[in-house]
Amino acid sequence: MSVQIRNFCIIAHIDHGKSTLADRLLQATETVSKREFHNLMLDTMDIERERGITIKSTAVTMDYTSKDGKLNELNLIDTPGHVDFSYEVSRALASCEGALLVIDAAQGVEAQTLANLYKAMEHELVIIPVINKIDLPSASILEVMGEIEDELGLEVDDTVCVSAKTGEGIDELLEAIVEKIPPPEGDPDQPLRAMVFDSIYDPYRGVVVYFRVESGILRKGDEVLLMSTGCRHTVEEVGRFRISREPCRSLRAGEVGYLIAGIKSVADIRSGDTITLAETPAESPLDGYEEAKSVVFSSIFPVSSEDYEDLSSGLERLKLNDASLKFEKVSSPGLGFGFRCGFLGLLHLEVVQERLEREFGLSLVLTAPTVLYHVALSNGETVNVDNPILYPDPASIDFAEEPFIHISIIMPDKYIGPVTQLILDRRGDNYSNTYVGRNRVEIKADLPLGEVVYDFYDKLKSVTQGYGSFDYEPCGYRRSDLVKVDILVNHEPVDALSMLVHRDRARPWAVGACKSLREEIPRQQFKIPIQGAIGGQIIARETITALRKDVTAKCYGGDITRKRKLLDKQKEGKKRMKMVGQVAIPQKAFLAVLRRED
Repeated sequence: MSVQIRNFCIIAHIDHGKSTLADRLLQATETVSKREFHNLMLDTMDIERERGITIKSTAVTMDYTSKDGKLNELNLIDTPGHVDFSYEVSRALASCEGALLVIDAAQGVEAQTLANLYKAMEHELVIIPVINKIDLPSASILEVMGEIEDELGLEVDDTVCVSAKTGEGIDELLEAIVEKIPPPEGDPDQPLRAMVFDSIYDPYRGVVVYFRVESGILRKGDEVLLMSTGCRHTVEEVGRFRISREPCRSLRAGEVGYLIAGIKSVADIRSGDTITLAETPAESPLDGYEEAKSVVFSSIFPVSSEDYEDLSSGLERLKLNDASLKFEKVSSPGLGFGFRCGFLGLLHLEVVQERLEREFGLSLVLTAPTVLYHVALSNGETVNVDNPILYPDPASIDFAEEPFIHISIIMPDKYIGPVTQLILDRRGDNYSNTYVGRNRVEIKADLPLGEVVYDFYDKLKSVTQGYGSFDYEPCGYRRSDLVKVDILVNHEPVDALSMLVHRDRARPWAVGACKSLREEIPRQQFKIPIQGAIGGQIIARETITALRKDVTAKCYGGDITRKRKLLDKQKEGKKRMKMVGQVAIPQKAFLAVLRRED
């Protein structure tokens, strides 16, 4: 029996039910048995299950016999919904012919829904609108259908209504996938060309490469050539994705699968590379993916200098699974050796930090997140600055530019006032709003990226009571009055707390940082001044008063084991501190400055 192949992905705004819908598709096609099934089958990381978000795109192959009796091989790629991981979505789209655009029946079209739709259209995919959560009491299916037609410009007749929670409508969706999504094009007789769209690291087998065959056939035992690096490897295993990896003899044009070829080095494989046969190579590689551009930068230091090598190997391992993570070595007088890392957004930063702490058992200190600034010097040179420590002498600067983004916020119209105020507080520009539904409004504006990466998304969720959806795209650089704010503890600068901010925001930021440090730094036997400064000008100050009582005065005699226990406890505490001058700054003080409220 000939098997028809369908490659498709699920795209949607965050929390619209992609992973739950994937669970129902797995059950309906009996890809996973009842005994082995658990919720969120494709979210394999603990952090994904706990936060209820998808971070990594995941592929799975399902067999489905349609109503006309034909056997179909459905290759599904589940994608993230958060704006920080849109890079994962773009790679998934390039491996498919169709996409299920999932829309919440209660919330309707959101900002990321539009953004993902435009990306799918750029790849010329067949779009099947799917209205999910029709079992909710607040579901308004007719209203959402109107939004699909008016805002998205899609055919209402193609829409499938489902409930990923109860399983209602899943059979109709599977039929729609088979009928509407075209089979992949590709000639098995042509030279092999396969596109790498992801990879994971297996500690026992090396790098597991995820790819889609565009033309030709890949068999076990073939010697393959990676066209961007020129490396050659012999294929040890090739197979398809079930819930676990399932080896097979070969993969043909149009199929999605994995290969293991004893690839040990992180540098030997990258997403967007083209795999071909070493003996009969293809003439040209496939069009790869755009390089992911970091927008948020932060330095990561181990609390204990002994953990530096573990941090280095941990970042190397994470980079294998996360092509968008960039890092380079840095050193700091107060924090020792560490890494300057580039991230796609603040959630991406949090996920990387949490994975390093969980998977590698590291205790970390992170500096305040910053963005990439362009600084034009008086001598005509232009330098890129992503670290406040590297900010040139103000006397040598002609002007500075900071990155701006064009934001789109969709929300109920009753929140226009608070959201407008939030945008104005963050130096918003080119403000406009338009109604996109009966009671829903879309606000567009230009904002400095540095004002957004810090806590803008959290504040937006707060003022809109969770109903505001947010999306953004870069819109170039603009001149800005930037200053470097230094924090001094006991007259010694703490470089990990230096910050590049707009001059209007400098004093409020310095005042808040000094207050946070005053509350977190333990009192000493002497007064500790905490100051915020721009160059030699002090703009904020707090003072930690000296301790008046010597608490160790009454400690005398007693069992030596008691003293040892106290000394050991003190030693453990010191590991979690960084010495700056004569004052010990605990790790929680750094975190308090980074996570404080405005």
